[in-house]
Amino acid sequence: MLNIYVTRYGQDQDNIKGILNGQRDEELTDEGVKQAETLASKIKAKGLKFDKIYCSPLKRAHNTARTIAIMTDNPEPEVMESLIERDFGVMTGKMHSDIIPMCSPRLIKSKDIVYFLDPEGAETFPDLINRGEKTLRKIQDTHKDGNILLVTHGDTGKMIYTAFYDLPWERVLQDFYFGNGDMLLLSKDSPASKPHIFKVSEGQTKAQQIN
Repeated sequence: MLNIYVTRYGQDQDNIKGILNGQRDEELTDEGVKQAETLASKIKAKGLKFDKIYCSPLKRAHNTARTIAIMTDNPEPEVMESLIERDFGVMTGKMHSDIIPMCSPRLIKSKDIVYFLDPEGAETFPDLINRGEKTLRKIQDTHKDGNILLVTHGDTGKMIYTAFYDLPWERVLQDFYFGNGDMLLLSKDSPASKPHIFKVSEGQTKAQQIN
């Protein structure tokens, strides 16, 4: 059986400042390094071994993946371009507080985050689902069984989960928060209703939660 684990990178410099980073390439904060180490410790304690680790090309995800690989004696991560974060278009580099004034009424509000849907130049969530489906096909074609880890980003990770379980993306955006250092399991034996196996991100402020 193939088990696909999906995790989000540790907190980066844009997160702490409340900046919508998208594909901006910032370093992890000290807290982000701790989150990556905490996640790695949880993986080690659970005895999880991965046949392959794939990561986004952005530094925050790649460095998180390397921390996991080193601390858990798992394979060196391989960059997979399709795991990059959503292109935020004109919202790239804007403040979280700009979302409502700039993107209303094309928004979805969850308990934790306000998601913008289709500002100029941005990938839409259906775009991300298509990318997620291609990512899953590539993994499933390459790996018939075993454990695979994907180190990615908030929006990208949630839409990979959406694609795997064939769920309505609007509902998924509101169902759960995918925080820094959290991990999901996508598997035939893992129900869509219980996505998390690890949570690291409790206690973050809204300014620290942005993709």
